Amino acid sequence: MKKTLVIGTSLKRYRYSNIAVNRLLDHNIKTEAFGLKAGKIRDVQIKTKIEDFQNIQIITLYIGAARQPEYYGDIIKINPKKVIFNPGTENPEFYEILENNGIEVIVACTLVLLATDQY
Repeated sequence: MKKTLVIGTSLKRYRYSNIAVNRLLDHNIKTEAFGLKAGKIRDVQIKTKIEDFQNIQIITLYIGAARQPEYYGDIIKINPKKVIFNPGTENPEFYEILENNGIEVIVACTLVLLATDQY
């Protein structure tokens, strides 16, 4: 099972992070969510403390490069197998940090990966 953490989850239905949570659930992928505001998307509780996550295989990012540095250490500590950089989140500095820690970097759109059965 590809347990996935969506970082930057929004409660607003039109935001791509929210759509991603719903599509992951539609594909029966165990999904967790981290955002600035607590709330719920279907049965997924959006948590506001990143240290609350464990046993995550994939992280999909929905926060821009300017906000990512504050989460570098937390993401490394979670130690996922892969981190997906969705459009608008590209960050070569972070790619290098992740790869140096044995974490695969994928620059792609989670929604497209799901729609084309490549997730």
